[in-house]
Amino acid sequence: MGGILSCFHEPESPKRPAVRRKKPGAQQDAIFTATVGSSRRWEKGRAMRSAEESLIQEAAALLLLQQQQNGGGEAAIGFDRSTSLRYPGLGTKKQQGGLPRSSSSRPRSIADPVVAPQQLVNQKAKIEDLETSHFVLVHGGGFGAWCWYKTIALLQDAGFKVNAIDLTGSGIHSFDPNKITSLSQYVKPLTSFLENLGDTDKVILVGHDFGGACISYAMEALPTKIAKAVFLAAAMLKDGQNTLDMFSHQQGNSDLLRQAQIFLYANGKNQPPTAIELDKSFLKDLLFNQSPDKDVALASVSLRPIPFAPVLQKLELTGTNYGSVRRFYIETAEDNAISLPLQQIMCESDPPEKIFRLKGSDHSPFFSKPQALHKLLVEIANIPNALTQQTNNDE
Repeated sequence: MGGILSCFHEPESPKRPAVRRKKPGAQQDAIFTATVGSSRRWEKGRAMRSAEESLIQEAAALLLLQQQQNGGGEAAIGFDRSTSLRYPGLGTKKQQGGLPRSSSSRPRSIADPVVAPQQLVNQKAKIEDLETSHFVLVHGGGFGAWCWYKTIALLQDAGFKVNAIDLTGSGIHSFDPNKITSLSQYVKPLTSFLENLGDTDKVILVGHDFGGACISYAMEALPTKIAKAVFLAAAMLKDGQNTLDMFSHQQGNSDLLRQAQIFLYANGKNQPPTAIELDKSFLKDLLFNQSPDKDVALASVSLRPIPFAPVLQKLELTGTNYGSVRRFYIETAEDNAISLPLQQIMCESDPPEKIFRLKGSDHSPFFSKPQALHKLLVEIANIPNALTQQTNNDE
C-alpha cells in the first residue's frame, strides 16, 4: 500500500518572490502582479492537495477491499477501528467526541440521529459491567460480512467487540453455494466460531434476513454461548418451520420477490434447484429502496447465490435450548423483501422479549439507517435480565 500511496505526494508550496522597495513606479506594479500570481498558485496548490487527499482515500479504500477479498476463507472478520469509513493521517481531522461520519450521502432525519457513543450507552451500566460487550453479526442470504461495515465501525467506536461472520459460500468464503446441502453445513463458520469462545464467554448474536434461521440453529446447538439474540428483519421461525414456510404468509410485495429470483440448477434441470440468484435489475426496489446508491453499487458486485437446501430445511427448536436464549426483534418499516406485516406475524406467533421498529428503513438497515440501528443494538446490549435487575433493586 505504501508504494502506491507514495505516488500521491503533496506539492511543495511555491515561494513568494523577494520584494525590493528601492524603485517606485512601474517596478512596484510588477511586484504586486508577482505577489498576486503567487497567491493564486498557492490556492491552486491547495486545491490540488485536496484532490490528491481524495484520491488517497479512494485508493486506501480500494486496497482494503482487495486485501479483504484476497484473504482466503477467513470466516470471522473483525474490522480495525472503522478503517472502512475513516483514513487516519491523511489530512482529515477526527471528529471530537463523536462518531465517524456515515458514508451515506443522504440527508439525516430525526429517526437517524448522530450522537456520541457515550450518549448511546445507558448511564446506569458501563460496557465493562454488561453481561457481554461482544457482538457477532450474521448476514442474510446472498450477503456477506461486508454488509456490516458501518455497524462494525460504530460499535467498535462505542467500545464493543465485534465479529462479522461469512457463512459457507458467502462473502469471501470460497465454497461453491451450489454444493451446500444442509443448514448445518451453511452455518458451520458460525457454530465453529462459537465453539472456540472461552468457557465463560458469551455473545450477542444479530441475524439479518435468512441469518435469522441461522442464529436460531446456533441458539439450539450452543445456547450457553449466547446471551441475547437479535432478529433484524429476519426469519424468526418456530419448531418444524423452514424459511420457505415463512414466505407463504407474504402478501403484496411477494410478486417483486418472485420476479427477482433466478433459480440455479447445478445438478441439471431435472433435479431440484441448488441455489437462488437475485436479478440485479430488481435489487434497488427489493432490498435497498431507502439505501444510498454507493451501498447499492457495493451490494451489486458483492452478493452471491443463496444456497437452496438450507432454505428448505425445517428447524428443530426446543424450549430447553433455543427457548433459553433471550430474543429481541427489530422491525424494518419500509421493507419490500420481508414486509412489515410478515415480520409482525412472526412476532405474534412466537413473541420475543421486546420488539423495536426502525422507521424509514428498507430491508438493509445497516445501509439505510446505520446510526439508528446502532442505537438500538447498544440499547439491547444494556437491557438487564430480570434476575440481575432484581438483584440491583434489592441492593
